[in-house]
Amino acid sequence: MKKNQKKPNSIDQQILNAITILGQGAVFVPTDFLTLGSRQTVDIVLYRLVRKRTIRRLTRGIYDFPKEHPKLGTLQPSPEKIAEALVGRDCTRIQPTGAYAANILGLSEQVPAKVVFLTDGPSRTVKIGSTTIQLRRTTPKNMVMAGRLSGLLVQTFRELGKENVTPERLKHLKRTIPLNARKELLKDIRFAPEWMHSIFKELAEET
Repeated sequence: MKKNQKKPNSIDQQILNAITILGQGAVFVPTDFLTLGSRQTVDIVLYRLVRKRTIRRLTRGIYDFPKEHPKLGTLQPSPEKIAEALVGRDCTRIQPTGAYAANILGLSEQVPAKVVFLTDGPSRTVKIGSTTIQLRRTTPKNMVMAGRLSGLLVQTFRELGKENVTPERLKHLKRTIPLNARKELLKDIRFAPEWMHSIFKELAEET
């Protein structure tokens, strides 16, 4: 075996295997690989992979395994994937808010330059390209519906305002969200602002 050839079980290969398992489009941070080596070693391996263009450094301490599109080329990861990488794999939750929440549901074409996520973890802000991603620590009460359709709808309706939750927009939600998912809204209705209760009930009805 040549001196510069990596052994099959080397840390370099183990980290590369772990990234490959995550799949193209995955976003990760060095601490995701601390079970395979020290922080310094992981940083060195990731640096090597960036130089080989196997992975991409999005900003300090955040990387992705780029996904290629046949026509669009190298794709940017979604703000949600970046936020999930920032909070780590320690059960910390995130909740999209504002225009980004509305965009996820197809109620707005606007992709904001600043994307805010509520979290029960530490606050943090990063800038990747032209997009700023902010994790904003909030109270447990505001995170009750995090990660569920109900939480996404509450944040979207807050962004739109009661007067802009139109029949056309509700029709769109009924058309794009499966009935079984909409019926689940009734379980969380008590956590939603009172003015949204009738909207949740309407969405939970069969078309």
